[in-house]
Amino acid sequence: MIEQKLLLPYMVGGLLYTPATRSGIVRKIKERQYSCLTSVAFCLEDSIRDESLKQAERTLKETLTALGELRELPLLFVRVRSPQHLRHVHQLLADTERILTGYILPKFDLSNAEDYAVLIRELPKSGGGRLYYMPILESRMVADIGTRTVCLLKLRQLCDGMKEQILNIRVGGADLCNLYGLRREETQSIYEAGAVRDILADIINVFAPEYVVSGAVWEYFGTDPQASWAAGLQREIALDRLNGFIGKTAIHPAQLPFIYRGLQVRRRDYADAMKILQWDNEELGAAKGEGRMNELKCHTQWAVRTASLAEIYGIRED
Repeated sequence: MIEQKLLLPYMVGGLLYTPATRSGIVRKIKERQYSCLTSVAFCLEDSIRDESLKQAERTLKETLTALGELRELPLLFVRVRSPQHLRHVHQLLADTERILTGYILPKFDLSNAEDYAVLIRELPKSGGGRLYYMPILESRMVADIGTRTVCLLKLRQLCDGMKEQILNIRVGGADLCNLYGLRREETQSIYEAGAVRDILADIINVFAPEYVVSGAVWEYFGTDPQASWAAGLQREIALDRLNGFIGKTAIHPAQLPFIYRGLQVRRRDYADAMKILQWDNEELGAAKGEGRMNELKCHTQWAVRTASLAEIYGIRED
């Protein structure tokens, strides 16, 4: 059994984005209309026009008040606009914040990270407990080849200083593509866009050894689970896992079951992970696994991650 605090970063899973203006989600969560719903992000940023922000904030408070009456809830997050906006929203939601898991910090880079860090250390959670934060790496400073390495390393250092409250590192796939005027088709993965692939690889290189890094949003959805949008999503989820990304932002409930299944662990992977975590050979550091070689020093981190995902999402047959 893995400790709950170690499992929490993996429990975000498919993060369903919804504009904070949509109050109807209360009924849908109450009636469990969304299959495989693990977490929700109420967006006050890009999905809300500036002139509608105040109304969106009022609707969000009403939504959280209504959700506070429910016994079972997914993880709940609010996506703010800036450090100043985070302070404002924290005060606005004081009466309802107890049900929040935390906040999402968009366009997290060296222009705002230190201001966010100050607030993260200062802001208490109403009713006690801990607020968690999920920075999104998606700005020009993160992407540009001339500033990327220094920026990522400094951001990692800042995150390390507040590590207990950084739940996930997220990537803004659409924003990164937009910097280069790119958009993938249903038959293409984000890893085929070379400039963006290289940025994602560097983010994994810097953050994945210590943090759960979530995969980019998939823009396509529909009602037919056999259609090309679903096949493309499943392919990209497999590539996410191969490249070190765990979980994915969802923009439509139809995407959630595919993300959930993509987080389930294959039975042979689970069997090998258990052999590694329960290693009992005092002489050898390598042994036969499920049709492959297991090495204690090389595969322990993979085994911990595999066991964590299995405990949350279950095991599927190969």
